[in-house]
Amino acid sequence: MASSIDTIPGPPHDGQAADAADPARGLTAAEVAERVAAGEVNALPPRSGRTTGQIVHDNVFTRINAMLGVLLVFVLATGSWINAAFGLLIIANSAIGIVQELRAKRTLDSLAVVGEAHPRVRRDGAEAQIERDDVVLDDIVLIGPGEQIVVDGVVTESAYLEVDESLLTGESDPIPKKPGDEIMSGSFVASGTGGYRATKVGEDAYAAQLTAEAAKFSLVHSELQAGIDWILKAITWVLVPVGVLTIIGQIRVGADGWREIILSVSGALVPMIPEGLVLITSTAFALGVIRLGRRKCLVNELPAIEGLARVDVVCADKTGTLTENAMAFGSLEALGGHGEEEAREALRQLGAADDAPNSSMAAIVDGVGRAERPWTVTARQPFTSAKKWSGMSFAEGGDWVLGAPDVLASSGSSRAAAAAGERAQEIASTGLRVLLLGRAGAEVTAEGAPGEVDPVALVVLEQKIRPDAAGTLEYFRNQGVEVKVISGDNADSVGAVTRSLGMDSGAPVDARRIPDADFDGVVNESHVFGRVTPQQKRAMVSALQGAGHTVAMTGDGVNDVLALKDADLGVAMGSGTAATRSVAKIVLLDDKFATLPHVVGEGRRVLGNIERVANLFLTKTIYSSILAILVLLFAVPFPFQPIHVTITGWFTIGIPAFILSLPPNNERARDGFVGRVMRFGFPAGAVVAVASFATFMAVRDPHPTAQQAAQASTAALVALIVSATWVLATVARPYEWWKIALIGLPLVGYGVIFTTGVTQRVFKLDSGNLEAMAVGTATGLIGAAVIEALWWILQRATGERRPYWLPKAEREAAAAQRRLERKALRAERAAERSAGR
Repeated sequence: MASSIDTIPGPPHDGQAADAADPARGLTAAEVAERVAAGEVNALPPRSGRTTGQIVHDNVFTRINAMLGVLLVFVLATGSWINAAFGLLIIANSAIGIVQELRAKRTLDSLAVVGEAHPRVRRDGAEAQIERDDVVLDDIVLIGPGEQIVVDGVVTESAYLEVDESLLTGESDPIPKKPGDEIMSGSFVASGTGGYRATKVGEDAYAAQLTAEAAKFSLVHSELQAGIDWILKAITWVLVPVGVLTIIGQIRVGADGWREIILSVSGALVPMIPEGLVLITSTAFALGVIRLGRRKCLVNELPAIEGLARVDVVCADKTGTLTENAMAFGSLEALGGHGEEEAREALRQLGAADDAPNSSMAAIVDGVGRAERPWTVTARQPFTSAKKWSGMSFAEGGDWVLGAPDVLASSGSSRAAAAAGERAQEIASTGLRVLLLGRAGAEVTAEGAPGEVDPVALVVLEQKIRPDAAGTLEYFRNQGVEVKVISGDNADSVGAVTRSLGMDSGAPVDARRIPDADFDGVVNESHVFGRVTPQQKRAMVSALQGAGHTVAMTGDGVNDVLALKDADLGVAMGSGTAATRSVAKIVLLDDKFATLPHVVGEGRRVLGNIERVANLFLTKTIYSSILAILVLLFAVPFPFQPIHVTITGWFTIGIPAFILSLPPNNERARDGFVGRVMRFGFPAGAVVAVASFATFMAVRDPHPTAQQAAQASTAALVALIVSATWVLATVARPYEWWKIALIGLPLVGYGVIFTTGVTQRVFKLDSGNLEAMAVGTATGLIGAAVIEALWWILQRATGERRPYWLPKAEREAAAAQRRLERKALRAERAAERSAGR
């Protein structure tokens, strides 16, 4: 029997210092201090992409905050605090983004896997447990089953040591490691024990290099926010000249003092800034993040939920996504003259003697149990991807092997061995995993093992399909989202799983056999891929993007990091590596692929509803800009003060927009956000501006008293509110009862404001001139009629027929969705109360 423990004291290896200590002794305290002084310690780069300071800076110093901030300073200088109420939006706009991104950063940092490791090292001949960051170059790091490799190194001692490098290479089988073999950070010990000398620490280690490259922060692209930014840039170029011309115009019409000029200019410029649109967008994103958080889905950036709503291709792994990580025992098929009970007893003994069973052996043990009276083990041979079999020699039961049928059957020359191989291939073609149990012709550790193999039975294992996988695939299919299943497993096995889930995926493709010249075409045309290498994953993302697709990539290992970063939206599993969670925009904390449809739903809710309310804000920007221009052209005082446009925004824009941003919305994401909003918002804003200005010109006195000026402004404000309310009425379609209330109740609120003495004094209004009020109301109604006609014309021109009332089926679906959300919320609160007790 070969020795189970190998060691290497020998000369330095590649990357090893010439004065490295004996592995049996490890470094001395003086040698450790010397390396610490030289900076040869395992100091890693930050785990998160951005620091707290960067997050605060990026959310405070924005274009819209700059515009509002300048105007706020001017208004405060006048001493009119009521007119400076719009400044609160600066705080709100900044706070929402800062709070959400800091929350995501804290969660990511707490999830860091490598950061939680406490490696064991040998120093001065004694074993000690230290912090990850305290490992130094040439340290002898001791490892055992389940422990993670925290730095790169060279194995110095090995006792049946096998390392799982699937998070680095995608290879699911453990790799045996003997003295002299390299070992990489990010992998972990599958079985056995050993030690290794640290040859690369800190930023030089493999996993740290990938993490550093992945952590170069880049915001997910958001067409919604890009469109809003474009609007803000356009407004920036308009504000300065309009502001200067407004000052000149107010001086020409005899404005009384600098305070009046500043308030007039602010009254003209503040409504031109769609400040509420930015706030509503951030709020809608944040509420979506909260909803997804209840489903154990962490969103690293607010716009990320928009990203998946636009995705048309989702690349998903099989294991852990469509199937559970564990296998299930299926059946046992005895071969030749052997009985099933003989095979079961052998499997029980193999299971009892395996101290660190892999997923296949764990499934077998669950199926057949463990031996009550274990046999005495005389030799053991762990499974390796090179051999494709494992075995044990028993004093009482002889030599047994378990592994790949195509390998073990070829070790036997009998007709039974050939028949076993053919039968195994027949079963494997259905996608099931098959292992061959047989008697070896030699001790399992002997030279030339296993020798002549006598097939005893075929062990059939089944992959556990996630119960929610079929529904998730069906959802994406119904929504027109293409799913590409990319796996490192056997292509036939992957294809069998997708077929069992009802996925019309065509013939599975073995990625190893894709010609380089046809790679892009095959990737875009096929749906199921097996034996995919880590390098191919990144190339697949590029091929799909090159064909015009918006790609989401799911992953959990270090080998997935760069593919996740290249994808339009990276989705990491919570149980994956810290590197993948850091680079991904969305992290599924409970590893449930079925959460993605909820992310799509939240994205569509945000996109559809924000586009709807953007019409309201853009209309305000347009009518404010046109009013400022008309005032300049006709050389008249600006009709409104900042507080007037503030109360107008309350009920015709702000509150309704917030409520309209909340309900479910299943409209598919489309490109061209700015164009669609401008088609309605620009002419509607022009109508509102003309109605309001026409009223002002019709009722104003050329040489007004203060009371007459207030009455003219109030009448113009009535015309503006009536026509702007009809903009809300068109945008809110199709109607439901609560939308009718949303339109009607604000009119009641305005009635109170315009008729109550206290509110008129506070808001600087005067409705005492009934004739002027009648003119304002009539002009506003005419403007509403024109807006209704405009809505009909645009509906017919674009082919987008939005009904007045929501169809019954959609009403029932929306109500059902709201009930489910309330039920989920109640269940969550009940669980929290139960946990608290």
